[in-house]
Amino acid sequence: MTEQESPVQWQYQLRVTLAGDAARFARENRDHPRLAGLQRILARHDAALMCQYDLFAGYCAEAEREGIEHYPLYAWTRAVLADPEKREKHLVSFSIHVAGREVYPRSAADAIEAELRPLAGGAVINHLARHDTNPANNPQMPERYRPGSTPR
Repeated sequence: MTEQESPVQWQYQLRVTLAGDAARFARENRDHPRLAGLQRILARHDAALMCQYDLFAGYCAEAEREGIEHYPLYAWTRAVLADPEKREKHLVSFSIHVAGREVYPRSAADAIEAELRPLAGGAVINHLARHDTNPANNPQMPERYRPGSTPR
């Protein structure tokens, strides 16, 4: 069964890895001239860059305020933030949110990706990737972080 024939309509998210100082500008000064072309494209689609590291840190902070027992990804996310190599990776990785949503219909992903694809591999965007909500296509939580498992 193809995706179009499937009764499940997957949602999508685009992610970009930003080059050099572009990641710092995207976190600290989104109006920086170096980001102008990227920001114009995103504005046409009511989209915004969201730093993966900042999203993970926000999730952990919320879990710590509200009670980590209600946040099944807390231990795994906290471990990612504590790992220096993963921290560096996620500081330059940005998800694209559309109309405030972290996942969106394929048509929105297609339209934005078509405009961003020519920028990939350039001075601002190192890499562009598409993700979907199909669990088979996404990393699953390692056993050691699952609720009820014995920590190692």
